[in-house]
Amino acid sequence: MSLSVKFLGTSASRPTVERGVSSLAIVREGETIMIDCGEGTQRQMMRYAVSFALGDIFFTHFHTDHFLGLLGLLRTLTLQARAEPLRIWGPKGLHQMMKRADGLGVERLSFPLELCEVTPGDPIKRKDYAILPFPVDHRGAVAVGYALIEEERLGVFNPDLARELGIPEGPLWGRIHKGQSVTLDDGRVIEPATLVGPTRSGRRLVVTGDTRPCAATIEASAGADLIVHEATFDDEEAKRAFETGHSTAREASDVAAMAGAKRLVLTHFSARYSRDPSELERQARERFPATSCARDGQEIDVPYAGIESGQS
Repeated sequence: MSLSVKFLGTSASRPTVERGVSSLAIVREGETIMIDCGEGTQRQMMRYAVSFALGDIFFTHFHTDHFLGLLGLLRTLTLQARAEPLRIWGPKGLHQMMKRADGLGVERLSFPLELCEVTPGDPIKRKDYAILPFPVDHRGAVAVGYALIEEERLGVFNPDLARELGIPEGPLWGRIHKGQSVTLDDGRVIEPATLVGPTRSGRRLVVTGDTRPCAATIEASAGADLIVHEATFDDEEAKRAFETGHSTAREASDVAAMAGAKRLVLTHFSARYSRDPSELERQARERFPATSCARDGQEIDVPYAGIESGQS
């Protein structure tokens, strides 16, 4: 089951020559979910081969650099004659924000919009996974982050042993793998534990949006396979980070370390680091070595535990 993140915009506040503003796509086994939609996102989708057949857009908050690209994307989808509904998710204020957008043409769409305000701590259930909104600390905004949390997977089934035991391949194998004991024609009862290993954990992917380091992010990120955390400033700008409700790279790395995460990717860089964020990466790695800085167009695979991750 594939799971990857593609970064569409990694700049804070305004686009730069090298970077667009905030947006990323999560692709899970062909299903595309977008988080935030900054100015120019529709062009970034074309440039970096992200499908327009997405079903959901999740907003972390409604500051302009995270939202402005929605209007253009909706118009593009209408020009493509989209008919399927598009679900728009966000924290409190979503309906009010979309009402203001009506005057700019959002109401003249070829497809229905479904608006859903999220409640922190209330998971959005999907097949085999859930998306959990959690509260973050961003000055002047009602803001959330999102954790994609997969359900536990079945244990590994041992087909060779099943054949040795004379269990015919077919429905009986399926029942045993799902945890059901079966009785064979000769009267033997086969318990699942005989052929199936322990359940295996799913993956956890966390996207913080704009935030100060906070306990809610650490809790939501416990054991995460990947945290995408904003790192707007370096150590020299720590005071400004505090005043504006953002994080430094080092603060983001502290979050990842306290959460026991496997990997941290930094994003949302102030324009001063747009061309070269290496100093941010260096500072973060002093606390959390498994850190890298995102770039526009980068794709990062999120593997199951024990499988090496890849990126492009």
